Amino acid sequence: MDDISIDVVLFAPLAPMLGVLLFWFIQLLFIESEKYLLAKIRLKHEALCRFTNFLGILFQTICHALGYTVTKSGVSDFYISVNYGRVAPKKEKKGIFEWVANGFLFVGPFFIPAFLLLICLYFLMGSGFDISTPAHITTVKYTFAGQVSTFGTSLYAFSKGFFGFLSNIDLLHPGHFGFMLFLIFLGMGIRPSHIGEKTTEKVDMIYDLRNIWRLITHKPLYILILFLFSYTFFYISLFLDQNWYVTLFSVFGWLSIIAIVAIIIADLIILLIKTTDEITGFWKLMPYITMPISYTLMRIFFYYFPTEFTNSVSLAVMIACTLLVAYLILKYKTNKFKTKKKMKISKKKNKGEPDE
Repeated sequence: MDDISIDVVLFAPLAPMLGVLLFWFIQLLFIESEKYLLAKIRLKHEALCRFTNFLGILFQTICHALGYTVTKSGVSDFYISVNYGRVAPKKEKKGIFEWVANGFLFVGPFFIPAFLLLICLYFLMGSGFDISTPAHITTVKYTFAGQVSTFGTSLYAFSKGFFGFLSNIDLLHPGHFGFMLFLIFLGMGIRPSHIGEKTTEKVDMIYDLRNIWRLITHKPLYILILFLFSYTFFYISLFLDQNWYVTLFSVFGWLSIIAIVAIIIADLIILLIKTTDEITGFWKLMPYITMPISYTLMRIFFYYFPTEFTNSVSLAVMIACTLLVAYLILKYKTNKFKTKKKMKISKKKNKGEPDE
């Protein structure tokens, strides 16, 4: 068996898996950055932090209920609060059914809410869902390098379409506005920050990795079966000369990109909140008031003077005006950017020393 055959049989199926793991790990890092920022504003915005925790527990509980539904265990009890969520199965099932349901609980929140947004994007975006093999690697597309190239190409095409959609999103369009709200909610609550009334059980990156590791090591046979199924699916795709295998993992990559973008937007919102905390009184509301006013004025302007870049320019002006207003208020209404006057140091003059 030559090197190419070994590559195709053993290593090529691993390429998309490793790509998904990489983006999922990046997603975890961004989640940690958001939790750090939330901790910085918790004292002044306890209600907002509790709301984000509720969203995280809500997504987690729904995913667990979906796991019981998929395994046909059913749901007999569903409870959700700001600090805790619980789902009880109607039928107690052990073995692989229990393992799959726990998989939905621990892994589902990273992908399932983003999948709902992906469905919306399919109808709103209209492009970026093409998965094709680059022409220069057609002859080796089922090797490790070929699978990496195809996976990367699909993620690049999706990212290009997704960022193009976001930069031209129409906030006066009900569908676009609803998508943006859902995207913000996903970013704010993709994971809870704690579980329990006294917040003693912290949900951080180590907590997630520990639970997933326990899921893997508890039933290693199921992981082996999952790998065998993946390899079999790859061989079927190879035999039929289709991109089905890399398409499946590309979808998971798209979901990670959606989640990462949602978290970045949430981080920017939290940073704006943290910045305006330096402002007192009515002035702290001005950056938030500036956003809808500046966007609406630009859309009215472009209604009478239409251009090809109406939506993107309106968004850019809204962001620029918000930042400018926040900067000016911080500069002139607080001591944030003011420098202290230099104090003159008086010296005792020696006798006979001339005046300056």
